[in-house]
Amino acid sequence: MTEARRLSLERIARAATVIDPVFLDSPQFLAESLGRDLDCRIVVKVETMNPIRSFKARGTEFLMASLEGRPRLVCATAGNFGQGMAWSARKRGLPITVFTSTAANPLKVERMRSLGAEVRQVGADFDEAHATAKEFAAATGARMVEDGRDREIAEGAGTIGIELLRWPETLDAIVVPLGDGALLAGIARWVKAHSSETRMVGVCASGAPAMERSWHAGAVRELPAQTIADGIAVTSPFPEALSDITGVVDDILLVDDRAIVSAIRRAHSDLGVVLEPAGAAGLAAVMANRDRFRGRLVATVLSGGNATAEQLREWLAP
Repeated sequence: MTEARRLSLERIARAATVIDPVFLDSPQFLAESLGRDLDCRIVVKVETMNPIRSFKARGTEFLMASLEGRPRLVCATAGNFGQGMAWSARKRGLPITVFTSTAANPLKVERMRSLGAEVRQVGADFDEAHATAKEFAAATGARMVEDGRDREIAEGAGTIGIELLRWPETLDAIVVPLGDGALLAGIARWVKAHSSETRMVGVCASGAPAMERSWHAGAVRELPAQTIADGIAVTSPFPEALSDITGVVDDILLVDDRAIVSAIRRAHSDLGVVLEPAGAAGLAAVMANRDRFRGRLVATVLSGGNATAEQLREWLAP
C-alpha cells in the first residue's frame, strides 16, 4: 500500500482518539456454534451495542470532530447514517436536517427525531431524498454530508479495522456489508496496510448489485435496487467510494434476501443478537459460501440492528 490513497492511515488512527468511546471497542468474539456448523472459525464484531445500534456514528463522530466552524448540516439517509449524524450533531449543538424517503423504516425515522434531527420524508426512495437534500443545501448554505463521498466517514469506520487486527491470530478474511462503501473502504484501507495477507471481501444484496457491478467494471454502474436490506440498497455509487475500495478489496459477493433472513435467524438463535438485513449481510455471505471459507479464520462485522417489531416477527418466525 505505497500508492497514494484518498483515505489516510494517519487520520484513521486519529479517529480512534476522537470518536466518542461509546462507539469504540465493540465486542468481537469467536462464534463457536456457528463455526462448528460452517466448518470454519468465525469471529463476529457486534456493532449494534451502542446508542444508535450501528457502526455509523464512528464516521459521523470523526467527520464532526474535523469540521471547521459550526455549520448547519444536512444529509440524506436510509436511516442508520441519519441516526449517527443526529447523535453527533446533538452532542455538539449543531442544527441538522435529515432527508429520507416516505418508505423509510419508521423505527429509524422516529429515532432520528428523538435524537433532535429535523427529519423530512420526501420521495419514494433514497435517490429522490438525496436529490432533495442537495437542493436544500444549495438553497440554505447548509453543509451537505454524503456517506460514501466524505472521506472522514470512511476513515471513522476504519477504526473497526484497527480493532479487528487486535485479534491474536492473523485473520484469513474479513467479510463486510457493502452499501455506499464507507465501511468496507475504511476497514480495507487499514487492514491491507497492516495485514496484507488478510483477504477483504465485500457483500452486496443480490437485489442491489450496483456497487458489485461497478467494482468489477472499474467504473460506476447504476442499477435499480429491490431488497429487504435497505441499508445497503445503493443504486448509484459515488465515484469516490468506488475508488476507495479499488485496490484494497479482494472480492465482492452477492447474497439474496432469503440468505439474509437465514443469517438474521442464526444471529438471534446462536448469538442473542438482533440484526437488520444490512447488518446480517456479511454473516449471510459466510453461511452461503461455506466451501470458500472452510477451515479459515474469518471475521465479519454485524453492522446494524435497527429492525421494527413487525419485521422481527416476520423474519424470526419459524
